[in-house]
Amino acid sequence: MLKFTLILLSFCILSFADTEYAEPKPSIDNPRQIVFSVTEDSAHALDHILSVANNVLKFYGPEKVEMKIVAYSKGIKLLDRHVKETAVRVDALMQYDVEFVACGNTMRTLHIKEEDLVEGSVVVTAGVVELLESVKAGWIYIKP
Repeated sequence: MLKFTLILLSFCILSFADTEYAEPKPSIDNPRQIVFSVTEDSAHALDHILSVANNVLKFYGPEKVEMKIVAYSKGIKLLDRHVKETAVRVDALMQYDVEFVACGNTMRTLHIKEEDLVEGSVVVTAGVVELLESVKAGWIYIKP
């Protein structure tokens, strides 16, 4: 039984392979360009988007990634500077040049002022248009 368990364990270990990079491989001169969106305001959704962004940066290395996170609809809460749990994490990701984009339409609808956002947030007219234009420019869109 012990021999069977060891064989099974070694098979499981060998079956986990590293992710292979698509060509061209990510580099400083050719970074992966990734745009995320967040449209929900639940604690889970906000934590999840920040964790996914962090995991991508750890995997590739911040020098091989250009990343922006577009917050609109209820997801604008991600950029609320008064929500300390997320504001601290947003600021930390900004230190790695992650761009956080707020939807101006959402801000007008919800009566949010620019000074209510985490410092360094970029406000655009329409978050969904920012997503569309990023994809059109070749960025990879991911909705975690």
